[in-house]
Amino acid sequence: MSEEIRPQSSGRQRSEDWEDQLLAPYAMRSRESRGRQHPEEADEYRTVYQHDRDRVVHCTAFRRLEYKTQVFANHQGDHYRTRLTHTLEVAQVSRAVARRLGLNEDLVETIALVHDVGHPPFGHAGERELAKLMSAHGGFNHNRHALRVVDLLESRYPAFTGLNLTWEVRESIVKHYGRFDEPELEQFLPGQPPTLEAQLADIGDSLAYDSHDLDDGLRSGVLKLEELAEIDLFRKSMQKVNDRFGSGISKRALIARCVSGVISEQVNDLVVTSRERLTGAKVSTAEAVREQDGNLIGFSTSMSADKAQLQGFLQEKLYRDPFCVRVSQKGRRMVAALFEEFVREPAQLPAEHLERCGEIGRERAICDYIAGMTDRYCAREYERLFLPHGDDSGRLS
Repeated sequence: MSEEIRPQSSGRQRSEDWEDQLLAPYAMRSRESRGRQHPEEADEYRTVYQHDRDRVVHCTAFRRLEYKTQVFANHQGDHYRTRLTHTLEVAQVSRAVARRLGLNEDLVETIALVHDVGHPPFGHAGERELAKLMSAHGGFNHNRHALRVVDLLESRYPAFTGLNLTWEVRESIVKHYGRFDEPELEQFLPGQPPTLEAQLADIGDSLAYDSHDLDDGLRSGVLKLEELAEIDLFRKSMQKVNDRFGSGISKRALIARCVSGVISEQVNDLVVTSRERLTGAKVSTAEAVREQDGNLIGFSTSMSADKAQLQGFLQEKLYRDPFCVRVSQKGRRMVAALFEEFVREPAQLPAEHLERCGEIGRERAICDYIAGMTDRYCAREYERLFLPHGDDSGRLS
């Protein structure tokens, strides 16, 4: 008897089948997504979250992260993290933990890659300045602006504005933001925890920046190994490195191994603690995650204390160091000057942004323009407007 010939499934369907076989019961499956704002035909080869990931990586806002400040400005050195390399490290750490917990790696990677696309130039100093300038005009927050970027400001498709990402990715942006006093955000189930993948990417963000800011601070010379020997998490890591390699290790290798150890300790604690919480909560579906009183992905009490000690040290010794503060304050002043000048005379704006002043209001259109700038473009616009021989040729693409 001849064997029955079955229709061959698409690459997407095979990936969805693999998810059913490989993912934990509480993971978010691609075929269970709540979908997109604008209906689209499913991709033949990619799951919805793989499709989202590709859209994020190819969008303009993602590319601009290369020239946006993390802690040290781009011109201060070639080897310091930028907002883009920070984002890639968040994605790597989050995906590694997702694999160990049986979560949807494509979803957690997408959330990690998109989480900072709303950041303005010059890091949190630029954000604080825009928030102050926009306080009477709806405010500004980089997470809320990220949703604005992916829903409205990216322009790559003829059928809709934005990137038309899935509901779950957009929910992750909103719940990273943490406010629901805006009516349009009610659709994202306020009061309910997001997917485990969103919870993980949120924690992966703090895990990554604690560790790589430590690395950058040591490489710059702002932070000293002797001082960090007083920080529990770093001291434990340094002791293990010294026990293994002895005193012959170079300073550069010592720093790299110590920082790697700090990351590994956090990752291992995160995996063990999260597994215990998931088991204790007896969560068996992705929807059951939303019925919990709070997040299930997290660190142990002792690791949370160690992280708080490290973060307090970084706040005092790195983020407030004159070497960092001077540059961030220069950026803050440039943001303020540009905003005030464009409000005074919006005709200086590029045509598309000038047109939007009449559609959404002068201040919000100017805020969108400035928030999209890289550090170096912001500096060029400042020179163009305020220096006698400023170059008028540059435009933000």
